[in-house]
Amino acid sequence: MQVMKRLVVVFVVVSAIGGAAASGPPPTDAAITHLLNRIAFGPRTGDVERVRAVGIERYVDEQLHPERIADAALSERLASLTTVRLSQREIVSTFELPQIEARRARKQDAAAGDPGGAPPRDPMAQKANTLVVELAEQKIVRAVYSERQLQEVLADFWFTHFNVDARKGRDRFLITAYEREAIRPHVLGRFRDLLGATAQSPAMLFYLDNWMSTDPNRPSLHGNKKGLNENYARELMELHTLGVDGGYTQKDVTEVARAFTGWTIENPRQGGGFTFNRRLHDAGQKVVLGHVIKPGGDESDGEQVLDLLAKHPATARFIATKLVRHFVSDTPPPALVDRAAKRFRDSGGDLREVMRTILISPEFAAADAYDTKVKSPFEFVASALRAAGAGSIDAKPLVRQLQQMGMPLYMCQPPTGYKDTADAWVNTGALVNRINFALQLSRGDQTLAQTLGAPEFQKR
Repeated sequence: MQVMKRLVVVFVVVSAIGGAAASGPPPTDAAITHLLNRIAFGPRTGDVERVRAVGIERYVDEQLHPERIADAALSERLASLTTVRLSQREIVSTFELPQIEARRARKQDAAAGDPGGAPPRDPMAQKANTLVVELAEQKIVRAVYSERQLQEVLADFWFTHFNVDARKGRDRFLITAYEREAIRPHVLGRFRDLLGATAQSPAMLFYLDNWMSTDPNRPSLHGNKKGLNENYARELMELHTLGVDGGYTQKDVTEVARAFTGWTIENPRQGGGFTFNRRLHDAGQKVVLGHVIKPGGDESDGEQVLDLLAKHPATARFIATKLVRHFVSDTPPPALVDRAAKRFRDSGGDLREVMRTILISPEFAAADAYDTKVKSPFEFVASALRAAGAGSIDAKPLVRQLQQMGMPLYMCQPPTGYKDTADAWVNTGALVNRINFALQLSRGDQTLAQTLGAPEFQKR
């Protein structure tokens, strides 16, 4: 009951979400809670007092440098999730190849005249599902318990920005390394490094089909599937960099696709990584957004495109707008977007400095930023558990819970990822699912269930 009483006290604070100034009188509880609901997955018992003691500005600076924050206890909580630490080759040998062999054996049995009937459950496929389940479990555990909260918030943000769906073919075997190696190391680094890491990740190469994109005038190494594939080129400009209004044309899409021919996966069935295959590359001259890429090029053609897009003013504005929308308001304040975009350009795409510009801004701290963001199901569940002071959780049922709430982790089909605005999550069905979760969490404590279901707790 003491845990429940503490939870109710914390939720009283959560209901008033405000901003904080960098100087002047001590910040209010509402100001601190606003901060904790934006750069963390909500406050735990004692967090408001801790931030008040060190000051908002220092707390923000700490979170902007996660490498300085001790987080050893998190490693202990993740120890049982063994698949999240496996290399790409280990994942392929342990999960993918046995599944391929099992399917081959079933086909041979069928050809030999085995009786028909309902196909048996595939134990290898069930085993392969462990990869995505454990990845989702670690995401929940990190959100609830990590001291490096801003890093976790940004890992979620950037994975959504560079979304990959684990349900597309081989991506279930590639997505663990994708988040661990392409996303997480770069969330507070330079945007160009993040962009390049995702472009060369086997998960992205497979998800948007670039691994099969070839010069249509050359033979393919992928059977009968040959020719130019524009999926990655289009999403690279529309979703990853310039934005849909970024000033590019269909001709630019085709030219970018040509630049990325030959960017493929080495020995994919052996867990190989990115490789450039010159035989598949269109080495002709290309013109992208007015920039000429000389003929006779190689992998550098794609690198030139990434350099061009990362430095483009439209990219600075697009990324600034998305970050301000996530951390401040569904309707991003234009002046703050302007300043964040300028900081992006001036710093060479330094995401730490762009985040600092946003988090110390008067718009972030303003009273009209209170209660402007609706929590996604993932944010809602994580913040409830943090506020409840959950000492230990079994994350597997929570993975299923999020599926029921309409947000299966790592399973968003469109490349846009899950939406970051209220319209995606405010409806009757969503509210009912959240109340049901509140009832389960409270184990019959009606006061707590009502608090969890209250509109105030739906927001951050």
